[in-house]
This record gives sequence, C-alpha cells and structure tokens, in this order.
Amino acid sequence: MTVLLATILPSIILVTYFVKSDKFKEPTFQIIKVFFLGILITIPAFFLNTYLGNFLEDKTNIAEALIGSFLTAAPVEEGLKFFILFYFVYKMKDFNEPIDGIVYGVCVSLGFATLENIYYVYALSDYFETTSLSLAIARAFSAVPAHAAFGALMGYFFMKYSFIAKKDNLFFSIIIPLFLHGFYNLFMSYNVFAGYILVIIMWTVIFNIFSKLKKKQSIKKYEYEKKI
Repeated sequence: MTVLLATILPSIILVTYFVKSDKFKEPTFQIIKVFFLGILITIPAFFLNTYLGNFLEDKTNIAEALIGSFLTAAPVEEGLKFFILFYFVYKMKDFNEPIDGIVYGVCVSLGFATLENIYYVYALSDYFETTSLSLAIARAFSAVPAHAAFGALMGYFFMKYSFIAKKDNLFFSIIIPLFLHGFYNLFMSYNVFAGYILVIIMWTVIFNIFSKLKKKQSIKKYEYEKKI
C-alpha cells in the first residue's frame, strides 16, 4: 500500500493543486475525463516507443541515449498529449479561459505520468537495481513533476493559441515540451543532477506564469472568455 501511494499520490497532489487554484473550477467530470485520456495514451506510446527504439537501434548508428531522448519518448509522448489537447480539450465548452490551458495540460500529462509511473515502479525496479519504494520516491521528485511541467508549458502555449494569438503558439505548444522532455531524458541518462536542475528551472518558470494568470483571473467577475 505504501508503494502504491508513493507511486500515484504525487500526480494526484499536483493535479489537485492546479485544479483548486482555478477561481472558476473546471467540472470534475472533465478533469477526470482528460486525466483518463492521459492514462489511455500510455498504451500507444508504449508500442510506438518500443517499435521506434528497436528500429532506430537496428537501422542507425545513433547513440541509444539520443534515441531514447529525442527520437522516441519525447516526440511520441508529447505528440500524444498534444493530440488530446487539440482534438478533445479545444472542443470542450468548459475550455473557456486562459488558465484552463495549464489546468488541462497538467491533467493530461499527469494522467500519462501516473500509469507510466506504475509501470516503472512495479515492473522495472530490478532493472534500476533498486526497490520499488525507492524508485517511486525518486520519480516523485523527478519524472512526475517533469511530466507536469511539460504539460503546463504545453497548455500555456496552447492557451495563447486559443485565446490570444494564433501566430506560432500552436507550434511552440508542442516543440518546447518536446525539446525539454528530450533534454530531461538525456540529462537523466548522463547526469541526474542536471535533470533535477532542469525540473527546478521549469517549475520556477511555471509558478511565475501561473501566478500571473491567477492574478488576472482574480479580478474577473465572469468565467467565459471567447476564443479568437
């Protein structure tokens, strides 16, 4: 039970923080739906990552760390999260103000992180030569907040695309999380300390952005904001 809590609780705490920080709370059903969609995309992500990884390792001389960082996990996983935002969240009537971009971006990303975390903790602890509990605790301060950060930044630029200006924001909403995810994976392969520093930097930026959005939201009387 302790291992299970250490595995899933970090995601739940982070989702709760962002959801509760929203002055105009999103419907619980929509939060659960987007979180669940994040869980579902772990299935195609697993098969795509496996297939692409095996193909690139067999057919190219690219270093395994680069394949696992920039050519499989990052584009596959962030691409699937973006798919949920663009084809599901964007069409939701409850997606109607800027802060919602970060809220739903975090939800889909942490849905993904939850099932991924369960897989790592219960299936790969021997591979990492550690206990399931130790791995769960380590990932609670690394992979889980990293996924939340990727989702928050994706949601931020997706929000800018939806409510402020089309321009390049749709491109930024996928390319920035993709590269950050790639660098995070690369750092964790070669220098774990650098990986943690990247997570701290991302969260510093996100707290700054989220705080500004909350201040703007605090003076609003009504929730609705028309998409351009």
